[in-house]
Amino acid sequence: MFGKEDNTFNELRENSINKWLQDMSSHGDIEVRGGTRVTIEYIEDLKRKITALEEKNALKDRYLKKMKLDKVK
Repeated sequence: MFGKEDNTFNELRENSINKWLQDMSSHGDIEVRGGTRVTIEYIEDLKRKITALEEKNALKDRYLKKMKLDKVK
C-alpha cells in the first residue's frame, strides 16, 4: 500500500548545498571559509537533532500502541 518515500528532491538539494559549501570553503575570504565550516557543523547538528526527535517519536508511538492494546483487552 505504501511505497518507498521519494526523497529525490531532498537529496538533490542536499548535494547542491554540500557542493556549494565545498566550493566556498576554498574562497579567498577568511570569513567566507569560516562561515562554511560553521554552516556545515550547524547542518550536522540539525541532522542529529532530527534523528533524536524521530527516535523519540517512534518510542512514543510504540508506547501508545501498547497502551491502546492493553486498554482493549
